Amino acid sequence: MAKSKKKLEVELNEAFIKLHRELFGRGPQEVKTYIVHDMIIARFKGVLTIEEKHLVSHQYGRKLVKQMRQVLREMYSQNFEDIVEQYTNCTVLSSHSDISTKKGERIEVFILDKDLEILIDQ
Repeated sequence: MAKSKKKLEVELNEAFIKLHRELFGRGPQEVKTYIVHDMIIARFKGVLTIEEKHLVSHQYGRKLVKQMRQVLREMYSQNFEDIVEQYTNCTVLSSHSDISTKKGERIEVFILDKDLEILIDQ
């Protein structure tokens, strides 16, 4: 693999932001992607909409936002996995996601079929 780890992380950040904007009409305020052996970990900051920020101030609203985001994630998980596969040339074996309604952050973890750090170092 000719790309550096840092360059690949930045490319993934940009692709995730672009997809987020296409799907939801707005992107996160910031994305940080980390390659850790056979995992891609992406931390999305500032993902809540203005409406969601109002909702999460109440217990019922927090549950509602989490449920809605979980449904959306399931609907579009393949889109995110496709990006990871396209940029890494690895197969995504599984992916996982959660959102913090307290911090307005989402985390995405993609488990790959290869140790990407070893491939990059070659």
